[in-house]
Amino acid sequence: MTIRMDKLIEVFSQALDMVETDYLGASTNHGKRIAVLCAAMGKRLGMSDTELISLVSCALLHDNALTEYILLEQGREEDSANFAEHCVIGQRNIDILPFKGDVAGFILYHHERADGLGPFKLTEGNYPAGAELIAAADMLDVERHLQRITPMELSALRENIAADIHHRFTHRAGSTLLEILDEDMLLSLQDNEIEKTVNSYIPVWTMEMDDPALLAVAQLFYHIIDYKSNFTKIHSQEIAKRACLMADYYGYDKLTKIQLYFAAALHDIGKLAIPNSILEKPGRLNNDEFEIIKTHIVQTQSVLKGLTGMDSIVEWASNHHEKLNGAGYPRNFDAVKLDFNSRLMTCIDIYQAVSEERPYHSRRSHDEAISILYSMVAKGEIDPEIVKDIDKVMVNWCGKALECSL
Repeated sequence: MTIRMDKLIEVFSQALDMVETDYLGASTNHGKRIAVLCAAMGKRLGMSDTELISLVSCALLHDNALTEYILLEQGREEDSANFAEHCVIGQRNIDILPFKGDVAGFILYHHERADGLGPFKLTEGNYPAGAELIAAADMLDVERHLQRITPMELSALRENIAADIHHRFTHRAGSTLLEILDEDMLLSLQDNEIEKTVNSYIPVWTMEMDDPALLAVAQLFYHIIDYKSNFTKIHSQEIAKRACLMADYYGYDKLTKIQLYFAAALHDIGKLAIPNSILEKPGRLNNDEFEIIKTHIVQTQSVLKGLTGMDSIVEWASNHHEKLNGAGYPRNFDAVKLDFNSRLMTCIDIYQAVSEERPYHSRRSHDEAISILYSMVAKGEIDPEIVKDIDKVMVNWCGKALECSL
């Protein structure tokens, strides 16, 4: 089974934009515009397809450290922010991905300036070309919101870019940006055109679903999702591992096991759009807050719909709050509409959620957690046979670190 890695990374970039919009006020489709500008500049500079794939992927994921950085900042004194740490975390995350090209320093130095006034005080010529291009595109879009610039404003924008060469922008990045930023490019960056533009500029990158290197992608994704809140720092990764254990118990083939692992890794991607004030509320949510938290499934479906050829993964990830009696959300599916792996994902998610510490309850033992699942079985909400199987498998892991073999 072949998957489009470029589309998978593009989908995750869209999810990161939700965090950046909420936290920093960044504009919609920010990551995609950075990727398009970098692709156009890279092509103008004569980069190979391998180099372009690496550059564009880093551009799409340039702010991958945002959730972890925000969480770190919450525990610090005001005005103690270390923005360089955001870059260090981002590079650490990206280094585990299976790139064929060299991406060393692309994320680490994507906030540097030609004049040495960036986080690491590096001057022009002392950080990689990929970082130069990402930095130039990022600075420009964050400050000017390029999708709002009209053709009449283009001349002034180009003058500003030219004036900033050797100051904010390196000569290579600034001059190449001027070469590619014409009226057609500007119009192609608008929100109603950006999807078509992405498809025409971003190189195709494929990988087989059973490639071991693909697991690094899933791990990066669940790491970023889980760091949205202090209380979910291991949530998705533990569900992914539990999904593996259950797949082994059921004798699934390797491909189905990997698909289930990916569904678990991505199931809460929509929570990146939910405010932390709700995720970390130390008490029961009121009706309005609960309606907001429920939208994370709709957000998950919206983000994952771009994953062509991964229909089972999207379905299993999207159904983890549905109930057999039709009382779940958001689609009110019942037993007839829920396949076995959707039911399994629901049960694993509940088991993990009630086991781990949350603002409104402490950590629970296996017996306490499984008792809650059996009470839900009694109400007709979840599958009784799956709950029995989870009880049988998970009791063997009490007090142990979960291990997943893929």
